Amino acid sequence: MTLISIVRDDITTRRVDAIVNAANSTLLGGGGVDGAIHRAAGPKLLAECKTLGGCATGQAKATKSYGLLQAKYVIHTVGPIFGREPEREARLLATCYDQSLALAVELGCKSIAFPSISTGAYGYPIEQASRIALDTIRQFLAAHSSAIDLVEIVTFSTRDYNIYERLHGQGPVGSKG
Repeated sequence: MTLISIVRDDITTRRVDAIVNAANSTLLGGGGVDGAIHRAAGPKLLAECKTLGGCATGQAKATKSYGLLQAKYVIHTVGPIFGREPEREARLLATCYDQSLALAVELGCKSIAFPSISTGAYGYPIEQASRIALDTIRQFLAAHSSAIDLVEIVTFSTRDYNIYERLHGQGPVGSKG
């Protein structure tokens, strides 16, 4: 069974095969998690991102990890900005997690760390976003049971950690970390 672990840490220091970047559509860096990953990975990450032609909301693209010595890949995904397309936002957010997991499997990754996608500058309410994240991860793992050994959700704040941990404890799949 895949372990789903909720941790409070700096995602750039996690020892996993792939780190997910909550990127903007240009993939050229920004604030929050995106900026932290770009700073930690160094200028080669930006150079490779410039060759990708951006990324649509809900989609995912992979790069090498460069200066992120604990990970092999960075999977960049663009979450929805809350309040712009209410009828599509939940589906787009779920697709970010699903596409990132599928790309990780394609790359041969056995472990992956996610930030809380769209809950920072993009304004998605943490309670709703965490439910979507956990449900989507569980559904993916149920369909691909042996593909990934560890999924981490890495939060920066204690508040977000507590929300994810509480909701994770209510879920039917995985175990707490």
